[in-house]
Amino acid sequence: MTTESLTKPADASLATPAEWWRGAVIYQVYPRSYADSNDDGVGDLPGITARLEHIASLGVDAIWLSPFFASPMKDFGYDVADYRDVDPIFGTLADFDALIDKAHRLGVKIIIDLVFSHTSDEHAWFVQGRESRDNPYADWYVWADAKPDGSPPSNWQSVFGGPAWTWDARRGQYYMHNFLASQPQLNLHNPKVQEALLDITRFWLERGVDGFRFDAINFSMHDPALRDNPPLPPGGKRTRPFDFQDKVFNQGHADIPKFLSRLRALTDQYEGRFSVAEIGGDRADEEMKLFTAGNDRLNSAYSFLYLYADALKDELVRFGATSWPGAEGEGWPSWTFSNHDAPRAVSRWARGRDRKAFAEMGLLLLMTLRGNVFVYQGEELGLPQAEVPFERLVDPEAIANWPQTLGRDGARTPMPWTAGALNAGFSTVEPWLPVDPAHLPLAVDAQEADPAATLHVARRLIGLRAQWPALKTGGMHLVDTNTPLLVFERGEGEAAMLCVFNLGFEAVAWDLPQGWTLVDSVNLGAPGTVPPLGGLLAKRG
Repeated sequence: MTTESLTKPADASLATPAEWWRGAVIYQVYPRSYADSNDDGVGDLPGITARLEHIASLGVDAIWLSPFFASPMKDFGYDVADYRDVDPIFGTLADFDALIDKAHRLGVKIIIDLVFSHTSDEHAWFVQGRESRDNPYADWYVWADAKPDGSPPSNWQSVFGGPAWTWDARRGQYYMHNFLASQPQLNLHNPKVQEALLDITRFWLERGVDGFRFDAINFSMHDPALRDNPPLPPGGKRTRPFDFQDKVFNQGHADIPKFLSRLRALTDQYEGRFSVAEIGGDRADEEMKLFTAGNDRLNSAYSFLYLYADALKDELVRFGATSWPGAEGEGWPSWTFSNHDAPRAVSRWARGRDRKAFAEMGLLLLMTLRGNVFVYQGEELGLPQAEVPFERLVDPEAIANWPQTLGRDGARTPMPWTAGALNAGFSTVEPWLPVDPAHLPLAVDAQEADPAATLHVARRLIGLRAQWPALKTGGMHLVDTNTPLLVFERGEGEAAMLCVFNLGFEAVAWDLPQGWTLVDSVNLGAPGTVPPLGGLLAKRG
């Protein structure tokens, strides 16, 4: 058994009380689908507050709340109309204050989602800016003249399909949007826009939030010359025009890190605040590093490495580990297997195997990765992707690309709280998305009553990171066992932990090496073999 060192021992000494986030477990709440307190079919902030004990019982360090700001909900809150207010469907600012106060009393921190690449077309900045070319907000968004033939200024395509440009007759110009036409692109090259976004960040810092996830931040600046994107080489899955282009000019601009440094300087004025970038696209790994390098950019970043993977293989985990070797000046990664933008991991990865076993092995693997880890609501229950019939779809991407992409609705259905209640206890009226009957036996109350349920396993596995410092901040060292097993060590010397997983479909002969003692495991059978979906954690001694 040989070991390949990926991270330096110095990693274990990096965490300080102000860096509570280093190696943290963060639980994502999608507010529309968590808990409905007023029976309108949509989850809300008071509903989340009422369920905070459940989240705290998991042993997580923080909650990440997807957007709850005022919005016309064309993209379900990621189209912000007012960054400083709560949408009435979710409650009020007073409700948010109550949520954060209770979370802090329970020892759980709150991270919120800030969308700084675009706003809603109903935001006051855009409403005024589109009226003319010479008003105070005229250059707060990306506007450009048509080409001589009337076509859009560049060949850029939007993520949700079609050109990234929409004609506006009031100005006689096109405006840019990387996503929906109702999500116009902010012009972050404009210093006034940057100042406004910093003021918004300060507003929430003063309100007591503990950190921010910056949505689609690599989309936040464009090439001012509006150069056409080149085509990608042939190959790969292509369901949208966006997939045909090498997005070198409508995202990932070289000035983005300068703005991130300004954000970091602001958050550093408030002790213990955390910042994480969401980064998708073909250059995600490169941009994750760029946006977190040194001590003057964001604290962490995550990509869609696992979220869009159709299979969980050891090569995937090894790629993630070797991409972040802990080099001098390197930032800190974050990882997640499921979220509101991707089909749930159990459905993508179980591939005919026992879903409960897979969910539990996946949780153990997630808890042993180097970096921060995000657990998506329902992951602690082992929820599979929900089935949502076409007539109930609301996700614009799913509707536009059906049936080639199933979209995001199946990962956003209501949290099942009570197995025997109408709509699984989420609401007594028909919810905004249907509850999948397959989720009912996995409801929170049913699992609380079953000592062998995934919920109890999840609490135990999440607790491992708090119990063993090597799992939070230790280095990661891949181990070659000459078997199909995924094996790695976390931490150094006598404090090291051994992590072993069978991601395959067949049992593998393997014994715990001499000098190691079992700490925890999932799905193990008789000694001498690791069955499919088996995983274990061991310590020295």
